[in-house]
Amino acid sequence: MIRNPIFPGFNPDPCICRKGEDFYLVVSSFEWLPGLPVYHSKDLTNWELYTNVLSGDSAVDLTGLPSAKGIWAPCLTYCEEEDLFYMVYGIMNSMNARYFDVDNYVITAKDMKGPWSEPVYLHSSGFDASMFHDDNGRKWVVSLEWETREGYEKPGAICMVEYSPEKKAILGYPKRIWAGGTDRGCIEAPHLTRRGEYYYIMCAEGGTGYNHSVTMGRSRNIWGPYEKDPKNPICTSIPGAFYERNDPDHLKPKYYNPDSILQKSGHGSYVETPLGEVYLVHLCARPFVPELRCTLGRETAIQKMEWTKDGWLRMADGSNLAKEYVEESQLPKCEMPQIPDFDDFDSEVLGLQYYAPRILPETFVDLKTRPGYLRMRGQESRTSLHKVSILARKLTSVYATVTTKMEFKPEIHQHSAGLIMYYDNMNYINLRKYYSETLGQSALSIIHLENGEKTELLNTRIPVEDVPIYLRLQVQGRQSWFQWSYDGEQYTRIGNPFDTTRFSDEYCKYGEFTGTHVGITCADRVKHSHSADFDFFEYIADETRNVE
Repeated sequence: MIRNPIFPGFNPDPCICRKGEDFYLVVSSFEWLPGLPVYHSKDLTNWELYTNVLSGDSAVDLTGLPSAKGIWAPCLTYCEEEDLFYMVYGIMNSMNARYFDVDNYVITAKDMKGPWSEPVYLHSSGFDASMFHDDNGRKWVVSLEWETREGYEKPGAICMVEYSPEKKAILGYPKRIWAGGTDRGCIEAPHLTRRGEYYYIMCAEGGTGYNHSVTMGRSRNIWGPYEKDPKNPICTSIPGAFYERNDPDHLKPKYYNPDSILQKSGHGSYVETPLGEVYLVHLCARPFVPELRCTLGRETAIQKMEWTKDGWLRMADGSNLAKEYVEESQLPKCEMPQIPDFDDFDSEVLGLQYYAPRILPETFVDLKTRPGYLRMRGQESRTSLHKVSILARKLTSVYATVTTKMEFKPEIHQHSAGLIMYYDNMNYINLRKYYSETLGQSALSIIHLENGEKTELLNTRIPVEDVPIYLRLQVQGRQSWFQWSYDGEQYTRIGNPFDTTRFSDEYCKYGEFTGTHVGITCADRVKHSHSADFDFFEYIADETRNVE
């Protein structure tokens, strides 16, 4: 059996496609770079992190964007006639006054690892744009048209416009085609497909919170009208009929379902295997209860589906409740390489599992000057929206141990480096080594930023020598804490435990939609040049345990 989520931690808005015997799945990356992580599988059970599409020269400029903005809801498709992958993605620039200013682009490549073409601007008519390649060679872009006018249902309706690959532009303006298959409201995440005589539209409804769901409609004409699936929603965490069209709030915690491990299930796309099997991937979340805080963010799950005789897509077990355990495909099993727990930084190439907020890690990380070490150049404070030196992995379990060995000699109090648990630039906790003018030497202490309020925990300050030092973060359910050591064997706890649940979509006021990261960091708030050397980074997580 497949156990959900298949991609724990911050892996929202999945979109899947197939080329031959290979399955590729992309997720959102928001303000983190490199952007658009793509996973690869041959059996839908075993997966590898395959590439990050927006990296190197293909990366986008996200500096200055607030938390939870950036790269939203990608759509990955493969056009067999052209032997070409298409990636559509949006860059959310602002949500001020609920205007949702987004720019949507498309890029193409013959190979998933690139090179990818230069971005082609599509439009700014809402988010979650996706592309459909019709059998007649025409291409269509569907998206949520974001509604800002008073007296109109919000957030809007699904719109469509034709795309010309020859002109590299849309033809005319998007027009509305679909208002949803339920009354849950908050429609988004449209995908168009074709099967037999019907065009099918798959959407998310209910908001990307506890009333989230996957719905479908169909029509013989691509412009509609589309008839609703009589069993909508086809996948959700909270079955039932709910009228929420008048409430544009996406979270809706009143729909938490205590009978389901997976919450917030919705925003899906489906794929057919060479054997004719059908699987749906969708986002989900596992909150702490009763706090209803999702420290791991929105994750990716998979469900086995089947087509009915009358042409509707259903979960294979006949229900519409997202399941933790799912029957595997009959495809031959194919093991995939996994991210190692221990990275000794012996390679001159940074692992695919590392990300940084708003800028590429390569702009401040050096793996060549001192072989076997990662040298990190310090930059701005960790609250900045511009040049911050944080190299992090996604937290994939709330039971994890993170350890690093660091060499760092701070010269002034604006120099600091260490270990960090980071939700966004307004919410993090940092065990750092820095120069203490009070002590007249290097010291360790903890800085905690919670919803923009900074607390320097002076009661944790201790003098330390300028020798290699081990730093450790223990994430153990609702509580997390830091430790340190000179020898890597005998560790001493520093500071009191802090509340893991507060690193979450629901608690953080300045960001949402992402997830917690853990990593290493360095700051030089004077010259942006002083560096720290890290000997290794170890991340050990127990992903067999659910959030409780």
